[in-house]
Amino acid sequence: MSGLDQTLPSRVMDFAWRTAFRLGFPLARMCWRLQRRPHEGALVVVTVGRAVLLVRASYRAEWSFPGGSIQRGETPEAAARRELAEEVGLVAPSLRPDGIACGLWDGRPDRVHFFTLQLDRLPALRPDNREIIGTRLVLPGELPGMALTGPAAAYLARAPLAV
Repeated sequence: MSGLDQTLPSRVMDFAWRTAFRLGFPLARMCWRLQRRPHEGALVVVTVGRAVLLVRASYRAEWSFPGGSIQRGETPEAAARRELAEEVGLVAPSLRPDGIACGLWDGRPDRVHFFTLQLDRLPALRPDNREIIGTRLVLPGELPGMALTGPAAAYLARAPLAV
C-alpha cells in the first residue's frame, strides 16, 4: 500500500508502531545480553531466478531474510510460514529446509533454521510498514558490502548464491 492509499489514522498508527520498535529493540537487546537465554528463529530465503529477497526492519540498519522467532509449541517451518505471511504477505506453497546456523547475535545465543522458497516470479508483496519497512530483490553481485544481519551473513557465507 502506498503512502497515498493510506488514511491518516493508518499512517499515524504505522508511525507509532515503528517508533515503538525503534525504542524497544535496543532495550530488548540489553535484556538479552543480561539474561543470555537461548533464542530460536526461522528465516526464509526467497529466490527469484538468481535474485534473493531481503527485508529491512524499522529498527535495524541491516537487511535480512523474512522470518523471526519460533513461538512455544510451534515448529520451525510453521514459524517460517507465519513470519513470511506476517512480514510481507507471502503465503508459501512449500518450503524446503536448508540448514541451521548458530551464533551469538543481538547479544544472545541464537539457533536459526533456514528454509528456501524458489519462485518463478515475485508476487506483489505487502510489507506491514510497521516492523518491515522495505523489501528488495538483490542479485548476488550486489551482496558484497551490504549490511546484513548475523544470521543472513552466516547463511550466505556457507551457501553463497551463484553469481
